[in-house]
Amino acid sequence: MHGHRYAIEITLSGDIIADEGVAEQGMVMDYAEVKRIAKLVLVDEWDHAFLAYSGDLPVLQFLQSLEGHKTVVLDVPPTAENLALTAFQLLDTAYQDHYGNHLRLEQVRLFETPNCWADAVRKDKI
Repeated sequence: MHGHRYAIEITLSGDIIADEGVAEQGMVMDYAEVKRIAKLVLVDEWDHAFLAYSGDLPVLQFLQSLEGHKTVVLDVPPTAENLALTAFQLLDTAYQDHYGNHLRLEQVRLFETPNCWADAVRKDKI
């Protein structure tokens, strides 16, 4: 077993909000809101957790023997590619048209190290 210090980059698209007088005027989405949603949906769940594959029974049994250990069980092996795709799937519905401005998650880039990453990119272009 080993660990990584992951970082995530989120790319959104949408119409720039033009409503006069709203705090989000001139934005696609407020960065604070982008972070809040990512923290709620993904970071709080995965941070300081062991991301384990459901098919790796010896590892799961060991982790279950550790009292108070935070484990997230995934249906796929926790490679950078699979984690980027899983993160995309989790975040996609959380960001969907949040402001009524056709907001869409376009890409999730998951950094395993500063020089190694995996991208999950929206395939359906509208």
